[in-house]
Amino acid sequence: FKMCPGRVISKVLYSGEKEVDLAVQSAKAAFKIWSQMSGMERSRVLLEAARIIREQREEIATLETINNGKSIFEARVDIDISWQCLEYYAGLAGSLAGEHVQLPGGSFGYTRREPLGVCVGIGAWNYPFQIACWKSAPALACGNAMVFKPSPFTPISVVRLAEIFTEAGVPKGLFNVVQGGAATGQFLCHHPDVAKISFTGSVPTGIKIMEMAAKGIKPVTLELGGKSPLIIFSDCALENAVNGALMANFLTQGEVCCNGTRVFVERKILDVFTKEVVKCTQKIKIGDPLLEDTRMGALINRPHLDRVQGFIKQAKEQGAEVLCGGDLYVPDDPKLKNGYYMRPCVLGNCTDDMTCVKEEIFGPVMSILPFDTEEEVVERANATKFGLAGGVFTRDIQKAHRVVAALKAGMCFINNYNVSPVELPFGGYKASGFGRENGRAAIEYYSQLKTVCVEMGDVESVF
Repeated sequence: FKMCPGRVISKVLYSGEKEVDLAVQSAKAAFKIWSQMSGMERSRVLLEAARIIREQREEIATLETINNGKSIFEARVDIDISWQCLEYYAGLAGSLAGEHVQLPGGSFGYTRREPLGVCVGIGAWNYPFQIACWKSAPALACGNAMVFKPSPFTPISVVRLAEIFTEAGVPKGLFNVVQGGAATGQFLCHHPDVAKISFTGSVPTGIKIMEMAAKGIKPVTLELGGKSPLIIFSDCALENAVNGALMANFLTQGEVCCNGTRVFVERKILDVFTKEVVKCTQKIKIGDPLLEDTRMGALINRPHLDRVQGFIKQAKEQGAEVLCGGDLYVPDDPKLKNGYYMRPCVLGNCTDDMTCVKEEIFGPVMSILPFDTEEEVVERANATKFGLAGGVFTRDIQKAHRVVAALKAGMCFINNYNVSPVELPFGGYKASGFGRENGRAAIEYYSQLKTVCVEMGDVESVF
C-alpha cells in the first residue's frame, strides 16, 4: 500500500436490493447454527478473531490509515481497541444467563436471555474498523448474526474484518458486509428479516433510520452527533488540561462525534490557557499519515474539507478570532499535494450564539469561551440539543463529580478526554441518540428476555 491522497485507490460495487437480501438470508442461515452454540463455544471463536487482529495489527492499521486518512499512530490504537472489544465480549459470552425466581407452593419462574436474530450495523467513516468491532462483538457474543454496511467513503477495512471472522471459525455468512450509500441502508432497514439496527452517524440520517425502523417495529441503537462541552476550571493542572483540550479536539483530524469542541475556560486562567493551547496546536505534525511522527493526517474528502473551511469563514464573519490554523496545508512531499489537509484551528473571542459554537463542525476546530462561575458554565454547557459527552478539569474532586452529575451527557470525563475503554458503556442523551455500545450495557441491546412461569401444583380455575 502507499498513500494516494486525492486519487481513487479502489472501486467497490454498491449492493442493491438483491444483494442485501442475499446477505440477510445468508446471515439468517448462519444465525440458526450460531445461536444454538453455547456461550463458551462462541467465546472461543471471538477470542480467535481477537488473536488474528492482534497478530495482524500493523497490516490492519496501515489499511485503516489508507482507508480513512488518520495517522498510523492513531490507527494502531483503533486496532488495539478493536481486538480488546472482541476479547471483552468473548469473556462475557459464556456468562450470559437469565435468573431463577422462587414462587409460592414450589412453583418457580425463570428468564432466558435470547438473541434477536439478524442485526444490522451501519458504520461511520471516522472509525471504520473499530465501529464494526464495537457493533459486531456484543451482537455475536449474544448469538446474533450481523449484516454490516460501512460508509461508502471508507469501505475497505470492514471487509478484512469479515475475512477474519471467517478465519476464526464463525459459520459462513454470520458477519456479512454490504456496500453502498443511503439506498443500501434503506434496503437493510426495511428488510422484514432484520431484527435490529445499530447506527453511528449524523442526526438527520439517524432520524430517517428511526422512521424506517418504526415501520417494522425494530429496536434501534443510535450513536449520533455532538457538540460537547469541555470545562476547564482555574484550579486544574494546566498542562494536563491543555493536553486534554488537544485530545478533545484534534484526534482523527477533529472528525470525532464526542469531541469537546466547546472549551469553557474559567476567566482567571483564560489568557495563560489559550496561549499554551495555541502553542501546542501549532506544533502538531501534519502530513503523510503513514509516517511515524505524523499526528494529523488528511480529512476524509474534499466536500468535507470545504464544509469545515466554511465554518471557519463564518466564525470570522460572526466575530470569532482565528488564533492559529484554519488554513489549508500543503505538505512538502509532492505526492501529497492533492491531499485534503488543513492546519488545526483554535478560535478565540467566541460566544454561545455563534454557529461554530452551536453546530457540529466535525473537523479540527476548537472554540474557546470564558466563564466566571460553576453555575453559569453548567447552564451554558447544557444549552444544546446534543448530549453525547462532556469533560471537566479540576483538582477539586467534589466539584468534578458535582459538575458531571449536572451535565446532560451520556459520556463524561474527569481530568481526561476521549478515553474509550471497552469495559464502559458509550452513548448519548437528547439528540445524540440512545442505546449504549460497549460494557455490559450493550448486552441489553443485542438480546431479549423470555420469561417462563412453571406451575408445580394444579391450576386453580376462577371459572
